[in-house]
Amino acid sequence: MIEGVKIKQLKTIPDERGRLMEILRCDEETFTKFGQVYMTTTYPGVIKAWHYHKIQTDNIACVFGMLKIVLYDNRENSRTRGEVNEFFIGEHNQVLVTIPQGVYHGWKCVSEHEAIVVNTPTEAYNYQTPDEHRLPFNDITVPYQWDIKMG
Repeated sequence: MIEGVKIKQLKTIPDERGRLMEILRCDEETFTKFGQVYMTTTYPGVIKAWHYHKIQTDNIACVFGMLKIVLYDNRENSRTRGEVNEFFIGEHNQVLVTIPQGVYHGWKCVSEHEAIVVNTPTEAYNYQTPDEHRLPFNDITVPYQWDIKMG
């Protein structure tokens, strides 16, 4: 596992009215501070990658659909530099992925319908100077191929 990345199994509480799923609480170890909460979607087969943040930590959960989320540690002083992690998250694997500063990340929707993602980053989005450092999804800087792995 890449240094600083955390995976938390999410707790779902169902009843006859529906279900409730706790994603992130201020009294747990993965919580550091609150910046904002936002929802984003990804259509089937679409790749949203690559980027990292110098300031913020992301706390990502997929609440509908399925994502293949991939992380790449390019941090110079990290003991896991060069490591790639791949996780399948969403309705069949309800987890929260905490992604520290400096770790490239991206995802691909692998469900047959749109995936809905909730992110609770530690910082509010800065419209004037965004903390977004991007590469194209197929940039060779990141040693990862998004193709499906058949076999």
